[in-house]
Amino acid sequence: MRLVVVGAGYAGTIAANRLARKVTAAEITVINPRPDFVERVRLHEQIAGTGAAATPLTSMLSAGITTRVGTVDKIGDGQVTLGDGVGLDFDYLFLAVGSTVAPLPGTLPVGTWEGAEMARAALAELPGGKVVTVIGGGLTGIETASEIAFGRPDLRVRIVGQTIAASLSAGARKRVRTGLDRLNVEVVEDSVAQLVPDAGEGGGDMVRLNSRAPVTSDLTLWAIIGSVPDLAARSGLEVDADGRAVVDEHLRSVTDPRIFVVGDCAAVPGSRAACATAMPQGAHAADTLARMIQGRKPKPYSMGYTGQALSLGRRDGLLQVNRRNDTVRRLYFAGRTAAVAKERICRYAKFGAGTATYAWLRGSR
Repeated sequence: MRLVVVGAGYAGTIAANRLARKVTAAEITVINPRPDFVERVRLHEQIAGTGAAATPLTSMLSAGITTRVGTVDKIGDGQVTLGDGVGLDFDYLFLAVGSTVAPLPGTLPVGTWEGAEMARAALAELPGGKVVTVIGGGLTGIETASEIAFGRPDLRVRIVGQTIAASLSAGARKRVRTGLDRLNVEVVEDSVAQLVPDAGEGGGDMVRLNSRAPVTSDLTLWAIIGSVPDLAARSGLEVDADGRAVVDEHLRSVTDPRIFVVGDCAAVPGSRAACATAMPQGAHAADTLARMIQGRKPKPYSMGYTGQALSLGRRDGLLQVNRRNDTVRRLYFAGRTAAVAKERICRYAKFGAGTATYAWLRGSR
């Protein structure tokens, strides 16, 4: 049996390793655009120079799994066509290409490996006293601004977002603002209309806002993740309005049941883009195929959330407690203990992907 996994993020890596353990007679091939497993939850550390986000896939994937570094141009009828024109046949395929970023022109995206590397290099060359602007008030933007402010206290750091930490409870949002203030991060609650390069004598960019005077910026980072690769649509699979592949209750494409779709690129009702979503989906899809091969009835996918975690530099953090349906509770934890807990969550996610060992809550219904 020929199994192909497209994408080696959290969902794809745990799926491949779980398949290697449960479908022992299969030939498993993982296709990824780079030879590394990237911890997206650590990209802000990569940018700020306070940590590393990449690990060689050879140390993450089980023995016997074949890795091909490359891109996929199209998925056809039982065949994958790579960017170099080579075709690979499959009996089952796991589509796990994650999400991507459409940055404002002139900004550097922080949500992809390539963008994070460009941002890291640009930040390293920035002399003290310069201004770094992070666009995006979600958790990605907050972590990026906090990490840069922690790692480079000689810089002026600003975060711009229509709402800061909108996914958290009111009390947690207030605590995030306290953490940003402690790091001397300037908070601007507004939306960005345009970035104009080389404004003024200092040579910095001009960030034009929608409801207030523009601000200058020497390095502008885009921390909004809002799209998925078009591979599913390009391959003729049914997708939703956001381009995510529509799946059944077992995470199989409704267009082609030989294709499982997991992670950010899957249109699973009630889910959000996060490693806490990708890991259960990748594991469940692998388990489903194993059950099918054994002649057992597959179980419908179900998962419940426990909360959200974010770091505010290396010594501060916040854990927001959520209900299983992902609505927020008033309860949250913050401070150094929360920072330690966030670090352990990140380590557990990587450990789970590499060992195919992961547990999660079932959904609320």
